[in-house]
Amino acid sequence: MDRRHPLDLVALAAAAAVTAYLVVVRPRLLRWGATEAEVGADFPGREIVPGGTRAATMATTIDAPPAQVWPWLVQMGTDRGGWYSWDRLDNFGRPSAHRIHPEWQPVEVGDRFIARPDRGQWWEVAALEPERFLALRMSLDLRGRPFDPVGERPSRFTDSTWSFQLAELPGQRTRLVVSGYWSLRPRWLQPLMSVAVLSPSHWVMQTRQFTNLKRRVEAGSRTTR
Repeated sequence: MDRRHPLDLVALAAAAAVTAYLVVVRPRLLRWGATEAEVGADFPGREIVPGGTRAATMATTIDAPPAQVWPWLVQMGTDRGGWYSWDRLDNFGRPSAHRIHPEWQPVEVGDRFIARPDRGQWWEVAALEPERFLALRMSLDLRGRPFDPVGERPSRFTDSTWSFQLAELPGQRTRLVVSGYWSLRPRWLQPLMSVAVLSPSHWVMQTRQFTNLKRRVEAGSRTTR
């Protein structure tokens, strides 16, 4: 008969759950939908975040050409088309756009995709190649205040890119790969935040964006064929 204390059993169960997450679940979250080649390939934008490490690489295939996917990406922003993910979580309850807005299409490097209604945080367009690549960068101190990454960095900060790479596939389809680079100081905090917070939360939001973006783009593509 097993006479171990109930707390010992709880500790064993917790240890087993953590091990399963680290060994089985998290590796899948970090490469959701992506092929070995996509995960292993050099992803653009490494030079944008000095000393940054590669973030998760996720991918999906959309049944529409890049020219029809691109307009949805460049109109993102809380004050524009939203993020096409869980609107209550990342868009403050505002519904994301269900159509392309011509007034939001012109985008240049240095433009800001506002991330909060008070305009206190934003993703800045760091690199741009129409219909092929879009890199968004957010630089914050650990109090959530933006800083200029060109100048001196705070002692405690997070600096990251969220980037979208589009490749045209046969049959007027698009392979959309999302990845980026991330730097956090103090350095010891980065793996803890990645494992405990960012990996699962990014998976929740990015997979939802894939689903909604794919649905919107493909619906529009069918009406234009």
